[in-house]
Amino acid sequence: MLPGMGAVATTFVAGVEAIRKGLAKPIGSLTQMGTIRLGKRTDGRSPKLKEFVPLAGLDDLVFTGWDIFEDDMYSAATNAGVLERDLLDKIKPLLSSVKPRKAVFDHNYVKNIDGPNVKKGNNKMDLAEQVRDDIRDFKKTSGASRLITAWCGSTESYFEPTAAHQSLKAFEKAMTQNDENIAPSMIYAYASLMEGVPFANGAPNLTVDIPVMHELARQNEAPICGKDFKTGQTLIKTILAPGFKARMIGLNGWFSTNILGNRDGEVLEDPGSFKTKEESKLSVLEHILQPELYPDLYGKFTHKVRINYYPPRGDNKEGWDN
Repeated sequence: MLPGMGAVATTFVAGVEAIRKGLAKPIGSLTQMGTIRLGKRTDGRSPKLKEFVPLAGLDDLVFTGWDIFEDDMYSAATNAGVLERDLLDKIKPLLSSVKPRKAVFDHNYVKNIDGPNVKKGNNKMDLAEQVRDDIRDFKKTSGASRLITAWCGSTESYFEPTAAHQSLKAFEKAMTQNDENIAPSMIYAYASLMEGVPFANGAPNLTVDIPVMHELARQNEAPICGKDFKTGQTLIKTILAPGFKARMIGLNGWFSTNILGNRDGEVLEDPGSFKTKEESKLSVLEHILQPELYPDLYGKFTHKVRINYYPPRGDNKEGWDN
């Protein structure tokens, strides 16, 4: 179940279907291509992860999603322009069948886009109950034995945790009062966890970094994870930085420029959404390099991140690091 049916979600679903039809290989998929070593290296026992862990097979996956726009996945994927039209046409039946449910949306959290396919309710608790209804409906109509929600929506405006996020009681009270500190992604996370459905956060939002979500996850035995998918520039940082640290190579500074022209770039033009992304990107180097332990190497390095929305670039995001 995918809140947000833009470039990320449609590329994921299209990839799964292309693999199922033998049109592509699962490049980049740890679950499909990764192995695990058992015993000594010389034992030669390295089964694939999907054979070692009881994971659902790709043929068993079914999809649904929510979005503020009314495009089905085929139309959304075509508009995103990530995948070739020829490939999309070969998997059109599945993509066309996945139509977006009405989304929970708050313009205060994502200021630069708007759409017509939005839920209405008396308060945020009402909206959460509507999402729970969607989850129950999908489980019944799809026949799926287990579900997972993966946030593929936009980066929300930056804000700090408040008293409303500290416990389930406080959070539910805040939702009934339409507290401005309850973001749409939190409503999806709450609804999912209340239904016993794991929630993966694919954006740098605060969503599951709060006590109430930890409480709910433990209470209903539904895992939570994620703080952005980080498959671009930040991925490169997380590859290079450990190498520098392993060899005790110091760092004076790291300057990062991102150029992108898709909806993600448009959203990140808003200073509030950019702040959320910036905080996430900045924190990764501090977490890896541990300047408090290695002050001579990393105690005074300067880290700058810039994101530039340039429509002609489309979804071909470009990153420059210095």
